[in-house]
Amino acid sequence: MDTHENSIPDVSLEGASRFVAATGLVVDEVTPTSVRGHAELGPDHHTPWGVVHGGVYTSIVESAGSIGASHAVADRGEFAVGVHNATDFLRPTTGATVSVEASALHQGRTQQLWEVIISDSSSSKVLARGQLRLQNVPLPKAED
Repeated sequence: MDTHENSIPDVSLEGASRFVAATGLVVDEVTPTSVRGHAELGPDHHTPWGVVHGGVYTSIVESAGSIGASHAVADRGEFAVGVHNATDFLRPTTGATVSVEASALHQGRTQQLWEVIISDSSSSKVLARGQLRLQNVPLPKAED
């Protein structure tokens, strides 16, 4: 069996934890240097003031970057964990279909740096952008 394929978890919305699924992130494409996806944001993601909560954007940045970075090191028996997430909220919205584009800025032996852009799909306006630094760590040992 191919170790690389076995170490890549299910990144579908259906396979996500309840927390990750609540963000609505749907992964459309994953490569070792990029992740492309989308999400439907609306009232379930609102602050008390009726706009999408910044924590949703931060979580999408963390998820998209972690998925791509982990994909990049899976063949080494590793995955990547976020160690610093800096997400800027550039434009408020009450809801939108958003596109998510993540790309590797640096991929080293022990760390990676990814940028994630979240844009309103209908206007192409950037709503949030994040930079995620990740540490490459060994995959947990499977329990028998």
